[in-house]
Amino acid sequence: MTVIPVVPAHPGLPITGSDERFPIRRAYCVGRNYGDHAREMGANPDREPPFFFSKPTDAVYALDEGLPLDGVAPGHVPYPPLTSELHHEVELIVAIGVGGKDISPDTALEHVWGYGLGFDLTRRDAQSVAKRMRRPWDMAKGFDASGPSSAIVPASQIGHPVTGRIYLEVNGELRQQGDLADQIWSVPEIIAALSRTITLKAGDLIFTGTPAGIAALAHGDVVTAGIDGVITASVIVA
Repeated sequence: MTVIPVVPAHPGLPITGSDERFPIRRAYCVGRNYGDHAREMGANPDREPPFFFSKPTDAVYALDEGLPLDGVAPGHVPYPPLTSELHHEVELIVAIGVGGKDISPDTALEHVWGYGLGFDLTRRDAQSVAKRMRRPWDMAKGFDASGPSSAIVPASQIGHPVTGRIYLEVNGELRQQGDLADQIWSVPEIIAALSRTITLKAGDLIFTGTPAGIAALAHGDVVTAGIDGVITASVIVA
């Protein structure tokens, strides 16, 4: 008889102040949601409809725990193969607690369980080739360990942040800095738009975009990032 392989369950992300974990169902990302980042990518920062892409669930992992099964130590991210331009992108994560479809922006925050900080790591050279050849971005955005993240902070503790500095430093040098208020599409608008495309469910994560200042990382770089009023996180490029 052929043995059916056993796939370990995804552990989800820690929850601050709790021994419980936030389960991850799917991970969605919003593209170019800050005007300054849109401009640095050569795109129009006008308020066009938002677009989305995905990361595999197991690409998102807790920074302070690593990926033991894959040999990733706590506080580290492996430099992926097939790229010489691994770029950092710091983002606010929205953790969905109540699902729905065709959600109104007026009620969207009722669906949010909490918030966190995530790194949308990108093989920028691979993405550039995909764009030029009109191919999907999957291998540029959804590679192994491409979504290291902080713990999830319950909205019941911090509310729903609409302003606050979001920043990223590499080896103590400030690389990215913006404010949540700079988002082209607010969190309620993002949830509403995404829920018209797919049915959101509990456990879904939404990476909400990054401010300008994206740049390449090198082996040994120490990356520190934070969102005022939410959480801070750091990672070493292994």
